[in-house]
Amino acid sequence: MRVLVVEDDAETADYICSSLQAMGHVFEHAADGKQALFSALDSDFSVMVVDRMLPGLDGLSLVRAIRSAKVETPILFLSAMGAVNDRVDGLEAGADDYLVKPFAFSELSARLTALARRPPIQTQSTRLTVADLELDLAKHSVKRAGVAINLQPREFRLLVYLMQNADRVVTRTMLLEAVWDFHFDPKTNVVETHISRLRNKIDKPFDQDLIHTVRGAGYSCHA
Repeated sequence: MRVLVVEDDAETADYICSSLQAMGHVFEHAADGKQALFSALDSDFSVMVVDRMLPGLDGLSLVRAIRSAKVETPILFLSAMGAVNDRVDGLEAGADDYLVKPFAFSELSARLTALARRPPIQTQSTRLTVADLELDLAKHSVKRAGVAINLQPREFRLLVYLMQNADRVVTRTMLLEAVWDFHFDPKTNVVETHISRLRNKIDKPFDQDLIHTVRGAGYSCHA
């Protein structure tokens, strides 16, 4: 793996980087948010490890800027801020996983490997349609009834999964695994929050709802 390590604490950064090197991985270290942003936009990484509390540009702002630039590299927050609200903020900013300090490197390594294995959405080349809703994977664009709809990276990934499974019921667990790469329940309402945001953009401005709640089961995308 090629890993961008964004950590301002020298001891923690040295521990992570030396451990990655011992496992044969390549790393680049950034000690502040602005330096990390330049590296993230200028280089191709397998995965990024980002601290929340950074000088120059804090972790949340950094991840939002990376996602706004359409960089889909998996990101794991590594932070001492471990409250539920902190984890939710990190995931909603665009991170793919969240690990709380203190941590075991073996767990960090396993999570990074899982994130790096996930194929990026951009590698798919099909165009998805449900009724008058059109999603172009190659162009990373969404239209409904000819009207362009702007989605955040996580919303786009969520819609891709729903449309790929059109007319099927997908459970909350399936969405957590496919969209967030979580193989555990983080005990947050991150799925419900993103479904609500997606509905506001995809369904609310139009006459017909395409994203449906299947009571007691999950969600379905169909006309």
